[in-house]
Amino acid sequence: MRPERLDATFMALADPTRRSILSRLLAEGDATVTELAAPFAISQPAISKHLKVLERAGLISRGRDAQRRPCRIEAKPLAEATGWLDGYRRLWERNFERLDALLGELQAPLKTAKRPKRRRT
Repeated sequence: MRPERLDATFMALADPTRRSILSRLLAEGDATVTELAAPFAISQPAISKHLKVLERAGLISRGRDAQRRPCRIEAKPLAEATGWLDGYRRLWERNFERLDALLGELQAPLKTAKRPKRRRT
């Protein structure tokens, strides 16, 4: 993935309104600007600006359906960002596995050591 595309994807995802728009498109499919603006207490021009950011990042595309211009989610940039993040997930998993192994080695002598017997009174 090109670094500038990854930057655009994460910049677009940094805003909660844009994430909500993507969630809506993912859950319910294509939608017009008016439909996407409905749940928000912001103006339609503000929603249009958010859509332009998402479109520049390649996260949505706009089609033509007679008088409508529905927006649809595009999966490729999200898949690329997920792939990039997955490399870090694997790195952390390996680190945690090494830490688990070290803790197991450190705890092994404690498990085999005999505990002193308690006196009954």
